[in-house]
Amino acid sequence: MSFDYKKEYKEFYLPKSTPSIVTIPKMNYLAVRGKGNPNIEDGEYKNSIGLLYTIAFTIKMSYKGSHKIDGYFEYVVPPLEGFWWQDDIKGIDYTRKDDFEFISIMRLPDFVTKSDFDWAIEEATKKKKQDFSKVEFLIFDEGTCVQCMHIGSYDEEPKTVELMHKYMEENGYVLDITDTRYHHEIYLSDPRRCDVSKLKTVIRHPIKKK
Repeated sequence: MSFDYKKEYKEFYLPKSTPSIVTIPKMNYLAVRGKGNPNIEDGEYKNSIGLLYTIAFTIKMSYKGSHKIDGYFEYVVPPLEGFWWQDDIKGIDYTRKDDFEFISIMRLPDFVTKSDFDWAIEEATKKKKQDFSKVEFLIFDEGTCVQCMHIGSYDEEPKTVELMHKYMEENGYVLDITDTRYHHEIYLSDPRRCDVSKLKTVIRHPIKKK
C-alpha cells in the first residue's frame, strides 16, 4: 500500500469546513514561479503545473530505474498547491486575476534530497527533451496558520477567508501575510473532472499572536 500524505496528515490536507489553527512544519517542495491569470489556456500557471507533475513523477518512479534514492518508499504524489499574492495589496483581489503572482508547489517526501532533485531535472530533460530549468527545490517553513476547507468556486473563496479571519481574531491572532508568507491553497479536486460547486480547496493564511 502506497503512503498517502493526505490520509496520513489529515490535519494538513483534510481540515473541516470550519476554521482551525495549525502549525505547519518545514517541508521540501518542487516549485515553479510565475505570474498572470491562472485561467489562460497556455499561460504561465498552467504550464507550471505540467512542469511540476513531470518532475514529481520522475522522482516517484525512480525506483524502477538505476537511480536509487536513499530511504525511498512508494507513495502517492501529494496534491498540487499554490502560494498567491498581488504586489500592491495585502490579501487577494479576485477581480484582478491578471495581477496574480504565484509559486506553484508540490510537496516532496523527506527522503528526496537536492541531489535527487538535480538528477530528476536532468533525467526529465533528457527523456522529454524539454526545459525544466524553472523548477526549483524549495524548503519552506510555514509556521502558524489559520486554515479551512473551502467547497465551491475559487471566486467564492472570500466568504471562507472572512470566516477564517473572524476565527483568527477571536483566538487572539492577526493576519501575517508578508513578502515571505503567502495566501496558500491546496487543490484536492481536479476542476476538469469536478463540478465547480463541489471543488475542494484548502485555504491557509499565515498568522501571528496579537
